[in-house]
This record gives sequence, C-alpha cells and structure tokens, in this order.
Amino acid sequence: MNAGQRKPFVGGNWKMNGTRSEGIDLARGVIGTTGEAAGAVDIAVFPAFPYLGDVGGAIAGSGLVLGAQDVYHQEKGAFTGEVSAGMLVDCGVAAVLAGHSERRHVIGEDDRTVNKKVVATLEAGMVSVLCVGETLEQREGGQTDEVNERQTRLGLGGVSEDGLDRVVIAYEPVWAIGTGKTATPEDAQDAHAKIRGVVAELYGEKAAGGIRIIYGGSMKPGNAEALMAMPDIDGGLIGGASLVAEDFGAIIKAGAAVTR
Repeated sequence: MNAGQRKPFVGGNWKMNGTRSEGIDLARGVIGTTGEAAGAVDIAVFPAFPYLGDVGGAIAGSGLVLGAQDVYHQEKGAFTGEVSAGMLVDCGVAAVLAGHSERRHVIGEDDRTVNKKVVATLEAGMVSVLCVGETLEQREGGQTDEVNERQTRLGLGGVSEDGLDRVVIAYEPVWAIGTGKTATPEDAQDAHAKIRGVVAELYGEKAAGGIRIIYGGSMKPGNAEALMAMPDIDGGLIGGASLVAEDFGAIIKAGAAVTR
C-alpha cells in the first residue's frame, strides 16, 4: 500500500490549555473551518480530561474523533487520579495518545509503561497513537534511528497484526516540539521511512504499508503541505497550532490537498 491509499490522520493535542467554554468554541471553530477537507482526512481532537464530555458534545455528528491525552493500563482499582480505558470509552473517546514526549520526559514514563497503555487502549477498541522520537542530545549523538526503533518495537510489544490496524505512530522529534524548530521534510521523511521499516520487520510489508505514521514536531500551516507531501508522512499530531481553529483547519486542508 502506498501513501495515496492511506487516509491522512491529523490530531490536535490541546495539552493542558483552555477552559470549558474555550474548548467548546475551539471544537466548533475546527468544524467550521475544515469544510470538505473533513471527508478526506481523519481528524481528532485531544482535550484535557475535564472537558472530554463538553468537547465530545460539541463535535457530535461532525465526523471528528474525540481523543484523550493519556490512559491508565488497569481496568479499575485503587489508582487515585488515574483514568481507565473503559472510562474513556464511556465518555465517547475513540483515540488515545501513548508515549507523548512530555509523558516520557516530563512525567517520566518508560517504554514498558507506554506499551501497557497501547495494549489497554487497543483492548478497549480504541485507536492508539503511539508517539516516538529522539531528544536533541540523542539526535546530536547520532542515535535518532536507534531511539525510534527501540520505542517502536517496545511500544508495539504484544500488539497483534489485527490490532495494528488501530495503531497510528507519531514521530515527534523532542527537540522540535514547542520550539518552533521543525525537521526538514527530507529529514522527517527519512525517520518515517525507517520507522515503517521497523514495522515491516515486525509485521511484514503489507502491514507496514497500511499503518499511518504522522509527524509531530511544530507542524504549522506554512510547512504542513511540504511535510505531508512526503511519501511516508501520513498526517500530523499538532500542538500549538491546534489551539487556533483557522491554523488547525489550514493543516487539515493541507492534508486533504496532498492525498493522492
């Protein structure tokens, strides 16, 4: 399967931003700016936990997917402050981030923890967006490919080929998140192609050709089309630009424009 047969996936990670009313307004704004592009791109928004219900209500019937920024791997129990996959499903969530760089490098999650969250998400019937990527120190040390391969292999541990159909991999170079720095389209393409190669080793060429690998490092309206025009870049995981409906809509439209 080539890039033209993979429907782009664009997710807006709102992180710890906004109020209830701002989230509702942003969700409605995204719907209003995407237009016909919504049919050509899978679009997800990932608000903070307290606003899942409100944002879910705002996007109901629009075709947008409600996503959560995190999940806990246990079904229930004495885990104060955590939220299970079943609870997220009950709130209408259909996609969950796992292993975002801020969870890894600020909160301190390791590959084993990330993998448990991927598996729990898939077992609950949701889409898992597995985030991988190197820090600036690792990049300068020539470890980009090694880090991406390790995080991909360990993140997909225990995931069947059938389960892989509900996995999206987000390559997000840590040095490019929130810094304004962006990997060149060629550098990003190289990383994406090598990650796809790891998936091919694990699951075969057909499965690797079907999985969507998206870019998550300061994608903006000005660079979105050039990045998504690369053969192995199937969309974006958007941070800051997703907080402005017009900017997020422009990125979605860029994804629709490069669909072949």
